[in-house]
Amino acid sequence: MRTVKEVSRLTGVSVRTLHHYDAIGLLKPAALSPAGYRLYDDAALRRLQSILLFRQLQFPLKEIREILDSPGFDPCQALERQIRLLELQRRQLTRLIRFARSIREKGVWNMSFDAFDQRELEQYKAEARARWGATEAYRAWEQREQAGADPAAEADQLMAHFARLGALRHLPPEDGRVQCQVQALQQWITDHCYPCTDEILCSLGQMYAEDARFRRKIDDAGGPGTAKFAARAIAARCGGA
Repeated sequence: MRTVKEVSRLTGVSVRTLHHYDAIGLLKPAALSPAGYRLYDDAALRRLQSILLFRQLQFPLKEIREILDSPGFDPCQALERQIRLLELQRRQLTRLIRFARSIREKGVWNMSFDAFDQRELEQYKAEARARWGATEAYRAWEQREQAGADPAAEADQLMAHFARLGALRHLPPEDGRVQCQVQALQQWITDHCYPCTDEILCSLGQMYAEDARFRRKIDDAGGPGTAKFAARAIAARCGGA
């Protein structure tokens, strides 16, 4: 067991912050000493590591508590996604450093703002929130699973939507017929899985293009390139939302 001061020295987190985490239920001490001082065990320190990683990724404290306390929380899965988010953060920082150096070396201001674009990171964070089970969307999906939904039949219905999107991939993603299918896909997810907000839809679009498992299934349903086309079509909808 470690005292709050020892934990502060070990982690660099101030005593005041540790007291605050206790007060809001984010990090409770494992026990109290006879004198009433907070004591932390290894499990508490592991939780603190998770908290600090989430804080580094700029998750609000309330969200972190919901994620860590969720019955669906998987520490190993969370770590993998934290790593992915940190990699995205590093990639953005690399772009910013390159951008700033180019201004310094050329002595002129570039009017491009691409280096400041955080949409990919934010979309991935939204997907992570849903998958970690800390959102209403996840809870709605979990309730449907417990109610005995037929996953195989629903998977076939979902792939049918992608088949219809794949048949339109010769068209621009902004085309009205394509966008009609995107809206139908969003409504199907809302009706059969969880409330598919525009934010969640954008996150799903990113996942369809980047997750190899989804990409293979979607391309099998709609033809080669359907997953990336679906992602572009969803991005077009999100950009106009």
